[in-house]
Order: sequence, then structure tokens, then C-alpha cells
Amino acid sequence: MTVRTDAHIMEYRALGQTGLQVSRIGFGASPLGNVFGATDPAQGKLAVHLAIDNGINFFDVSPYYGLTLAEERLGDALVGKRYKIILATKCGRYGADQFDFSAQRIVASVDESLRRLKTDYIDLFQAHDVEFGDVDQVINETFPAMQKIREQGKVRFLGVTGYPPKTLLRVAEAFPVDTILSYCRFNLFIDDMDAVLTAFCKERNIGLINASGLHMGILTEDGAPPWHPAPREIQAVGRKLADLCRSYGTDIAKVALRFCFDHPYVSSTLVGMSRPEHVKRNLESVQLENDPNLLKQLKAIIAPVHNRIWPSGRPENYG
Repeated sequence: MTVRTDAHIMEYRALGQTGLQVSRIGFGASPLGNVFGATDPAQGKLAVHLAIDNGINFFDVSPYYGLTLAEERLGDALVGKRYKIILATKCGRYGADQFDFSAQRIVASVDESLRRLKTDYIDLFQAHDVEFGDVDQVINETFPAMQKIREQGKVRFLGVTGYPPKTLLRVAEAFPVDTILSYCRFNLFIDDMDAVLTAFCKERNIGLINASGLHMGILTEDGAPPWHPAPREIQAVGRKLADLCRSYGTDIAKVALRFCFDHPYVSSTLVGMSRPEHVKRNLESVQLENDPNLLKQLKAIIAPVHNRIWPSGRPENYG
């Protein structure tokens, strides 16, 4: 489905079998919590409003982002506009090294998120970065608790998020999730999400959400933030890609996002935004047509580090 707004054409796709139609580009709200550097809350609110006015209807956040700050700021920005969007948040991760997938914590977590987000329901409630937990606990305790919360009407649909596709697959095979959010596993640098998750999601009609289409900042003019876990070789390649795109008169971030938007099955690609100019630039990517010759050259530069990953979570959950 395609809808024209005042300035842009927004494309929408079904989110699995939820009945929801989500914008091809999703608003990743982590930057509202100062995850990529200090941001102005007033600018963040303007960014949220501009996104909604231009057809972006899928917003994703977490208590972890900015240690609850992102949820608070998004909640403030959505006052009077909540009904216009599909709202996703998460549970289980609360700090860089703070994880609690117990049923008791999940039950408390959803109420805390509802208060911060100033809403009485969440459209999509997701177990966050499950590779850092005991996957058996996630399957046998976390998701049953989330299911009870859904039965209470506080959330509508349930999802799982994380970095290793095989861990996400293990959870989804054991519990009938509505969505899977995979990050940094499908973009110009990497495509192993497809090898593990895409066919599975398609077969079971599970909504597939792609996050970090910019490889958590590497595929931008500014490059990776200091905390980025990727090996230095990957970060160095990112700078070469930015240089090449600049020589073509374009921006690496726009090219990288358009590449992600062209995925045939992904429902929405989440992109971090905290200022109106981020929204404008990302909306331009929706209408961009990538130059095949440029893509060919980019892939040649990427080839030595293609599908390189880094450890994340418990060792038994790597991969």
C-alpha cells in the first residue's frame, strides 16, 4: 500500500498477520535517549511530529534507551497523537549490563513503560536482546508472562528482538511470536538475516523488522560512535563507502537506507532519529533510486568484510 502525504509518498506493508500496516521506514527512538550523543528534547518532539505528518506510523523504543529517557521523551511527544501511530517498546533489558527476564520484572516493566509513554496500551511488546539472557527462561517464563499481559489488554502483539539470528529463530520456533526484530544483520555490510530468518518468517507469516540499516552509525558521514562493537576494519570500510558516495554526489546513509527498503519481505526498517533534519533526510531515502553501478562498487569495497559479525550476549548464544 502506498499513500501520498503533502511532500512524500509513504509505502506501507503488512506486519505479519497482526492486521497492522506499518510504514516502510520506522522511527527508531533510541536517539531521543541521548544514545548517540546529547539531543535537544524540543527538537526530538518536532522530529516525532514531522515524522507522523509525513506518514511514518511505526515507532520503536525501549526502557533501555537512555535508561528510560527515550520512553519519557517519546511519551511527551505523542500526547494528542498516540492514536495516529503503531507503538512498540520492549522489556528485559534495562542497562548496558542489566537484564531481567523474570516474569515478575516483565509484569512491572510494562506498567512502567505505559506510564512513561502516557498510553494505556502498547501495540507491540518485545523481549529485548534475548541473547543476553537464559533462552530457556525467555521461552518458558518471559513469554508466558508477556502472553498474560496481552490477555489483560495492556499489549496487542508480542515480539522478540536481538542480534544473533539463530537465537531469535530458537525463540520463535518455541513460542508463536508475532514479530521478530533483527538488528545489524541486513544492510550493505551483511545479509545473513536472510539465511536464517526471512524464509521462516515468510512461511509462518511473522512480521520481520530490520533495525540498524546504517549498521549503528557506520554507514553515515559521521561514522561509528565511540562505543561501536564492530572491528576497526569494518569501521574503516565505512569511511571509504562514504567517500565513494560523496564522489557520486549522494549520501551514504541515503543509499544504505534505500538498499534496506528494497528488501522484498521486511515490514519496516527502523532508523534512529532525533531532529527534524534526520526525518527529512530519511524520507528522501524512501524515494531514492540507487545507482546499480554505485552499488556494485560499494559491494566490491565491502567484500573483504562482508558478513563479519561481533560477539553479543552469552557465548552459548553467539552466531
